[in-house]
Amino acid sequence: MNIDIDNLLKTKMNVGTEPEHISNPFTGATILLTPEEVAVHDLIKGAEGVRDYDTVQAGCDWFREHNSNAYMVLLD
Repeated sequence: MNIDIDNLLKTKMNVGTEPEHISNPFTGATILLTPEEVAVHDLIKGAEGVRDYDTVQAGCDWFREHNSNAYMVLLD
């Protein structure tokens, strides 16, 4: 299944207006994310909760492309 995260950001996702610090619950490492990155991170975490691994993978792929450092801190 091909999930277009960029299209979801434009059409279906609620994106805030302020950057946010997000922490990795396992390591405690924190990183500042843009509002779009926060929305994708929230999407990934929600998808994990309902075991929608296609969406998790699409979100992780999006992070690797758009902010590989944040991916390594929060999701790897």
